[in-house]
Amino acid sequence: MSYTVAIVGRPNVGKSTLFNRLVGERQAIVDDISGVTRDRQYGMVNWSGKDFNIIDTGGFVAHSEDIFEKEIRQQVQIAIDEASLILFLVDVKVGITELELDIAKMLRKSKKETLVVINKVDNIERQYDANEFYSLGFKEYFNVSSISGSGTGELLDAVTERMPTDEEEEKDQNIPRIAIVGRPNVGKSSLLNALAGEPRNIVTDIAGTTRDSIHTRYNLFNKDVLLIDTAGIRKRAKVDENLEFYTVIRAIKAIDDANIILLLLDATLGMEAQDINIFSMGVKKRKGIIIAVNKWDLIEGKETNTVDTYTKKIKERIAPFTDVPILFISALEKQRIFRVIEEAIKLYEKLQFKISTSALNDTVQEIVAKYPPPATKGKLIKIKYVTQVNGRTPTFAFFCSHPKYVKEPYRNYLENSLRDRFDFKGVPITLVFKEK
Repeated sequence: MSYTVAIVGRPNVGKSTLFNRLVGERQAIVDDISGVTRDRQYGMVNWSGKDFNIIDTGGFVAHSEDIFEKEIRQQVQIAIDEASLILFLVDVKVGITELELDIAKMLRKSKKETLVVINKVDNIERQYDANEFYSLGFKEYFNVSSISGSGTGELLDAVTERMPTDEEEEKDQNIPRIAIVGRPNVGKSSLLNALAGEPRNIVTDIAGTTRDSIHTRYNLFNKDVLLIDTAGIRKRAKVDENLEFYTVIRAIKAIDDANIILLLLDATLGMEAQDINIFSMGVKKRKGIIIAVNKWDLIEGKETNTVDTYTKKIKERIAPFTDVPILFISALEKQRIFRVIEEAIKLYEKLQFKISTSALNDTVQEIVAKYPPPATKGKLIKIKYVTQVNGRTPTFAFFCSHPKYVKEPYRNYLENSLRDRFDFKGVPITLVFKEK
């Protein structure tokens, strides 16, 4: 289930700094110039074992005639409409301005749950000054310093406490849910129409025709799947229309709600930077992934090695995550389109696949005997026992001595060996190392 948090506030209160602090990497441009965040930033936060999406909106300026600030104001409204929770960021050094009152009015009108986050509270005096913001009339307030990170742990606790429980998330999710994602005009709606046998979605040559996600129940070989057709995800620098911003948020939600991602490429264009960004999003969110190269019928002069050459180029772009199925299709000509569903069902079954403890331990013993874990700082690592534990993806717990000394290269060796032995192609697997 998708959970999205939006950071809103007037310019120069530290939204981008807070975004970077919560995401854990410097993604947003941070400057003291009002309105520097002209584009939206999208990230993913993990806290207490829970993941949620976070949006850093542009600086809000009410009643401005500046076209740029008008766009930001409209984007903030979209973020408010689409978010599950709002973080209303204010600056303790400046206090309440007319802009804060305008934003507070918008938020109260939306009736969305809002946490007021008072930024730059880094000494006792500013803690007293923060009391001024209680006059805004919201229920919960958090004092933080985005630069130092003070108070952000309590804020994240409050966010994750509001997220749905695992039981709620798993409800009605016992079938393959396939999100068809990709840049605009690669043929996502055409593929869905070809599969469904009827024009469920409008198909035109205008990029961005599909503005919202459309769900279609589909049956193949007496097996149900849910197809989610998302609007095209554009490069952030080009998402300059408010409807496109809405589109991106909905597409991210669709990826969250799916367990299989079908990344559709345009054969005439190849794999571009935005395709890699979408692919990386799927990897980060631990989804099963299929790459389908559409419009293969438009490639002229195909030779016997054309597919191999094209496949090699794709794998070079997505390295090191190259272990994914790559299919070549034509939605228009209905060439190999049903292979997509077959492959998605296979991936879903792999996500559900359970290995008996005895078979798993026999296999791991062979793998370890072939290449034992190297000693680190004079510590010998002995893997005693392995078991598969419950998880959304295949998850394996390795009980061993000195688990903290199991380095990434050896983790990769174990993961790749398990992939080969149990055919986990295209499926994320998780290895956990614990004290024996």
